[in-house]
Amino acid sequence: MGVEIERKFLVRSDAWRAVAGPGMPILQGYFDTAPSVTVRVRLAGERGFLTLKGTSRGFSRSEFEYPIPVEDARRMLAEFCADRLIEKVRYPVRHAGYDWEVDVFSGRHAGLVLAELELADAAVEFPRPAWLGREVSGDSAYGNGALARNPRPMMNVPDSP
Repeated sequence: MGVEIERKFLVRSDAWRAVAGPGMPILQGYFDTAPSVTVRVRLAGERGFLTLKGTSRGFSRSEFEYPIPVEDARRMLAEFCADRLIEKVRYPVRHAGYDWEVDVFSGRHAGLVLAELELADAAVEFPRPAWLGREVSGDSAYGNGALARNPRPMMNVPDSP
């Protein structure tokens, strides 16, 4: 069984762009499922994935991800997820030995920018880049599944870490 340990933050400045790698466009949709499981289909560039995630427990949750044919992903997005979509570009950003992912949302969530860090252990202390804002790891409103179901954009709030 896979486990995802993830920390998520609002981004308060564009300073990360100076060290970011090339962005990858991502389109992902969410199936209408029970609250205890999230089922997502994703197009990341020219690759398709089907992902199942369990309920969060602190910063951790079960995660199972499988590559699928791109055409299958496109059909699933269109047939099962058309009204529950997320559009974003993901940028890799290396900071102090850690690999961050900065997601710049478009479409109905334009203006939202989130940074995520996946960790091997929830207790790990890590240096926080100056461009990070408030942590939203425990705020379910910032989960991609919740955003896909929310018709209004969540906007970044310039605040202190």
